[in-house]
Amino acid sequence: MQFVPLVDIRSCGPRRLVHEYPQQAKELILASRKPIGMGSELIGRALIPLSDRVSRDWLLKTGNPYLEEIDHCADHLNMTGIHALNICFEWFCTSAVYAKDHGPTLTRVLDWMFPKLGENLIVADQSGAAGDFYNITWPGVSGMFQGLAPERFSASLNQAPMQCHGLTYFGDWLKNRKSVFQAGGLPPAHLLRRVFEEAKNYEDARERLSKTPVALPAIYILGGIREGEGCVIERTENDYAIRTIESDRVCASNQFETRLNAIGHGWRPRSINSAGRVHQARALPLAMIDDQFNWFKPPIANSHTRLAMMACAATGKLQVFGTHGVEQITEIFRLRT
Repeated sequence: MQFVPLVDIRSCGPRRLVHEYPQQAKELILASRKPIGMGSELIGRALIPLSDRVSRDWLLKTGNPYLEEIDHCADHLNMTGIHALNICFEWFCTSAVYAKDHGPTLTRVLDWMFPKLGENLIVADQSGAAGDFYNITWPGVSGMFQGLAPERFSASLNQAPMQCHGLTYFGDWLKNRKSVFQAGGLPPAHLLRRVFEEAKNYEDARERLSKTPVALPAIYILGGIREGEGCVIERTENDYAIRTIESDRVCASNQFETRLNAIGHGWRPRSINSAGRVHQARALPLAMIDDQFNWFKPPIANSHTRLAMMACAATGKLQVFGTHGVEQITEIFRLRT
């Protein structure tokens, strides 16, 4: 079983990953073209060049702080698709913060149809103005989807439900995509990275994740270092609602559970089984939330799962492994700072 590497990129950032792991970056781009079979791969090959140009134009128009980095990665790989990959938002997830005795503990399962995510997983030791942090990531990806900043906070990003407009599923999807390219906020994954780089503590991170404009709806899960520091932040482009720890946990999958759910024509929860996953996270005995991953079981684990993670900012402990569906395909990476 392969291991998950720890790579120090504090001096040069994510550019180093595409220099050291170019084949993994290329595999990820190729995999993004065929998530649902050969037909989608053929369509992807035809559309990726156009999508790449449109994506870069949008990043340029919105003044994205990571565009130069993404350009560098694209030039180094000499392969179309890196700009489109960096604003691709089709990530389904289940996350929670549990009030354990040693400190708020973030659990995280990331789901996506793309293959090659579990086996190409990297833990990047990264740095920003507020200090060092660990980014669980992939070569060629500039945004952050989950991470740990010891003695500050842990956090992850879930895809929000799809906003309904009274159209068909595909019609709603197209309208939402058009709205993304008309928006001026940061992609949610880029905001999460900026927060890890700049936020000094849990309160600062919660403020930034709540009030910074984003390009499309998102769900952030944030855990701190003190008792009661844990919340789910549901976001639209310019609005937010927060759910905090109740009793001993706060959980999220891919659906809104606050006043935001009543906006417009409502929202479609993301598959697979968003309601079932969050129900299971709420039902788990607190004693089961351990670093042996006894909590990693269906429906939280499902056919689209690509990684499972636990992180505690109070202790600096991080455990993560790659999966292909419910099957573990890497050793468990364990870190104690």
